[in-house]
Amino acid sequence: MAPLPGAELVQTPLQLYRYLLRCCRQLPTKGIQEHYKHAVRQSFRVHSDEDNPERIQQIIKRAIEDADWILNKYKKQN
Repeated sequence: MAPLPGAELVQTPLQLYRYLLRCCRQLPTKGIQEHYKHAVRQSFRVHSDEDNPERIQQIIKRAIEDADWILNKYKKQN
């Protein structure tokens, strides 16, 4: 289950970046949102030089799964 509609449309690193920032808006508090926005930005910078298409798709798939887990974690706490 994807955290937000459109996860299946994410194909590029820039689309993933935007998608993950939209996911951050779903988190409950401003502090938590800022923490995960920072993590998304850092990860984007770390992987910005990746040029292997297969590896990029692995990163995209894993990032969407992680976003789903994080959003479900905070939904259960409320």
